[in-house]
Amino acid sequence: MQNPPRDIFDVIKQRRTVNEYFLDKPLAEHDIKMLMEAASRAPSHFNSQPWRFVLIRDAERRKELGKIAGQSMRVVMEKGNFWKRYLKYFRFSKEEIEKSGDGIYIDNIPAPLKPFTRYLFSEKGGEMMNKLRVPWILAIDSKKLVASSPLILGVLLSKDEYKPEEKSGMYCLLALGMAIENIWLAATALDIGMQFISLPMEAGGEYWQKCIELVQPPPEYELIALFRLGYIDHNIKRPKIDWTSKQRKDVSEFCYEESFGRAWQPKLDGTNGAAKL
Repeated sequence: MQNPPRDIFDVIKQRRTVNEYFLDKPLAEHDIKMLMEAASRAPSHFNSQPWRFVLIRDAERRKELGKIAGQSMRVVMEKGNFWKRYLKYFRFSKEEIEKSGDGIYIDNIPAPLKPFTRYLFSEKGGEMMNKLRVPWILAIDSKKLVASSPLILGVLLSKDEYKPEEKSGMYCLLALGMAIENIWLAATALDIGMQFISLPMEAGGEYWQKCIELVQPPPEYELIALFRLGYIDHNIKRPKIDWTSKQRKDVSEFCYEESFGRAWQPKLDGTNGAAKL
């Protein structure tokens, strides 16, 4: 097992979304405390700290959330909206993802489906995906992944501050994003994996409502997101259908100097990498 990173820049570089199963081992209380303390150090407008977190560790509650996640996966995939919305981010070769620098590279798929990968992961291929029961394969994996995760983290915001129609709503989301990233970086340093449970939100309606009912927020708080966490198993087998998203754009593609569109080209010396003044 590799040693967890300690240097902050190593932690940032090694942070990733963990699609695989975690070790069958509860998270230590002191590790959870470190994650929560990391969240508390995130900046927020007027130091309002509008976030709240619910730790879900009960096996039956996690099993129920797994069931919701699985059902949501199947519904979203079968309807086809998923492909219309996210198809532009799918990559099917190393060359594609290296060229784009973004998106997800679908690099793991059952052998019988491999020749049809590009077609299947398309709008037109949705019907074929349904016939081949691919949504069911993904749903089963999603259900097990969530249910077996040692910790499900419910993320909430105070409605007193989170008002989408006002500036404070944006400020709240920015603050929450920074708090979540603090958790994610701390988790990486502790060799804890983390993944956003997005499908119940994508499915919406009764599926997201069931999640809300399980978390049981009071009226003055809104459930914003769910994440699954657990210690990373470096020897685990990957899910039947899986992808990777390690590639990143070069800084010159997203960072501009003085005005938008003029790419920033850092002038580095050849000794220590520091920018020349």
